Amino acid sequence: MTEPAPSFAATPVERRIVVAPGVALHVEQWSGDPDAVPFVLVHGLASNARLWDGVAEHLHASGHPVVAIDQRGHGRSDAPETGYDLDTAVADLLALIGALELQRPVLAGQSWGGNVVLELAWRRPDAVRGIACVDGGVIELAQSYPSWEDCLAKLTPPSLDHLTMAELEARIRKSVPHFTDRAITAYLHCFRTRPDGTVEARLTRARHLSILRSLWEHRPSTRWATLKTPTQLLLADSGDEARTATKRRAEASALAAGSKVRSIWFSPGHHDLHLEFPERVAGLLSGAVREGFFA
Repeated sequence: MTEPAPSFAATPVERRIVVAPGVALHVEQWSGDPDAVPFVLVHGLASNARLWDGVAEHLHASGHPVVAIDQRGHGRSDAPETGYDLDTAVADLLALIGALELQRPVLAGQSWGGNVVLELAWRRPDAVRGIACVDGGVIELAQSYPSWEDCLAKLTPPSLDHLTMAELEARIRKSVPHFTDRAITAYLHCFRTRPDGTVEARLTRARHLSILRSLWEHRPSTRWATLKTPTQLLLADSGDEARTATKRRAEASALAAGSKVRSIWFSPGHHDLHLEFPERVAGLLSGAVREGFFA
């Protein structure tokens, strides 16, 4: 991975932004040219802002102000008892944009985060100038799992709380052996160590499943025909033919709807494209700004 020039590799400012009564989100903010288009980077389910570090640095090196967020219940953000659904995720993001006084930013969301930014852009096109859905936005779980019970059975996350952090790291490295040490560290930030030395996910299982239910209920295919916001789809072909076929059907539906949508495939590509190819992802985002796609 090529790192940005040292003169641009500024350390982000860490902030806590209140988005609802008693709820603050942890954000990492890179200042940039005040006249440049700002970016807000939104992670996926059970993930965290650190997975965007490389993309953020490359965008910042191009002069853009950048904000990467931990969504509620994730990373170092507050974890209230309620609010683990799509409506609340959209409201939190709108509140954050307002609190930071960002003028029509571009939102980039990965996986579930892609569905969040799509829904926000569909509801509030006045609030953003463009969105990028990184292997997300086209996720419509009900097409693969017609019943919630089936979805729950197939997508409930495995229990990892018997592992130590070292054992978890070894397991992650085995699953993605080509990922950098920095990428592995970002994954590990999804967990914390308990007093007995074992790990626990920062996002609890109950909250994970609440978000999953909301994602299963989401119907992004109904949004494309009336979407007014320019949209990039960055899609991963992992080599799994069934999953790629599902994405291609969703892509075709989005492209045929008549909105300003374009797609770019990464073949091969891991679901976490922003972590695997931070320079390329950042280049596609900043390039779309330069050419006027996000307008």
